[in-house]
Amino acid sequence: MSRTQTWKISDELWSEVEPLIPTQEELRKTASQKYQRKAGAGCKRKYDDRTYFEAIVYVLRTGVIWNAIPRE
Repeated sequence: MSRTQTWKISDELWSEVEPLIPTQEELRKTASQKYQRKAGAGCKRKYDDRTYFEAIVYVLRTGVIWNAIPRE
């Protein structure tokens, strides 16, 4: 018997959530003029938006701290 992974996001839910996540272009347009990141600064993201969203749902469902999230 396997346990249901309640933090996994269905394709149907993701299709509703994805448009709500701002793109990098939208974030740049709304950024304050006081702070400008240099071209190429910062690190590249390891995971896509859906994976990060699933991690947030996992934390909310289980109550585990962010640093204790399993890698998978």
